[in-house]
Amino acid sequence: MTNNEFKGELEQRTKRFSVDLVNWLATLPNNRVVGSIIHQLAKSGPSLGANYREANRAESRPDFTHKIGIVEKEANETAYWFEVLLESNLLAQEQKSTGIPLHAEAGELLKLFSSISRSSRSH
Repeated sequence: MTNNEFKGELEQRTKRFSVDLVNWLATLPNNRVVGSIIHQLAKSGPSLGANYREANRAESRPDFTHKIGIVEKEANETAYWFEVLLESNLLAQEQKSTGIPLHAEAGELLKLFSSISRSSRSH
């Protein structure tokens, strides 16, 4: 797989994650506490893909490194809000169960972007 193919596949993967995330969030209860966490997840989760696309169009290596660092931070924030929501008593078990694969994907994306970020800083 070429670097451009990898980038394209990762852009598609982050977009799929964003779509799946917002669709799942739309099924959750609408109360003040859950709503505030949904708001955080709805901001940080989809920003992974948006910021990754921006990083791929960086004007320089330092610009890429900076932008991929933002992606890593957003991925970490997304993982955090998932942990809070899934470990709380705010959701029914079925809602938690349907969110677990998304949480796992958020963790995998965090690992991936952390690796990319480390690699870009070492060059």
